[in-house]
Amino acid sequence: MAMGGQLSLAGMAAVAVAAIAWVAERRRLRRTDLDRVGWVPWTGLFFFALLVGIVLLALALKASGGD
Repeated sequence: MAMGGQLSLAGMAAVAVAAIAWVAERRRLRRTDLDRVGWVPWTGLFFFALLVGIVLLALALKASGGD
């Protein structure tokens, strides 16, 4: 597999993790039992995964020769 293909797969996986974190944060904010707070920092995980995904997809585009 070419380098651009590997980067794009990794970028799509990171964006998928960001989407899962976004849904989990939304569920946490809309919970009915306010005493069940959880321990995962979903917002930070979302932003980090989205940033990594965007950078990897941009690198994949550059590696494939796209303008």
